[in-house]
Amino acid sequence: MRISLEQAAGQLSELVRLAEEGEEIVLTENGAPRARLEATSPIDKAARERFFRDELPELQRRAASRMIPGPDAAHSQDFLYDDETGLPA
Repeated sequence: MRISLEQAAGQLSELVRLAEEGEEIVLTENGAPRARLEATSPIDKAARERFFRDELPELQRRAASRMIPGPDAAHSQDFLYDDETGLPA
């Protein structure tokens, strides 16, 4: 894939993902190649799938069990308004 530097600036994350998947990314300026984006090591797709299938749900479960309940967002600014009129206090 050839892409200008201007276009690449807005989608760098996507270009890095494509490079990790083995896509050749050539950055151009005025139509001339300037640089090539290449992954430092190819992604092990099987390991990535195992992570999302097996490890991530466990990490999410553990994080959820440690969450401290906070204020209710729907009522977090109630103190700013008068209870009777509903106008700013």
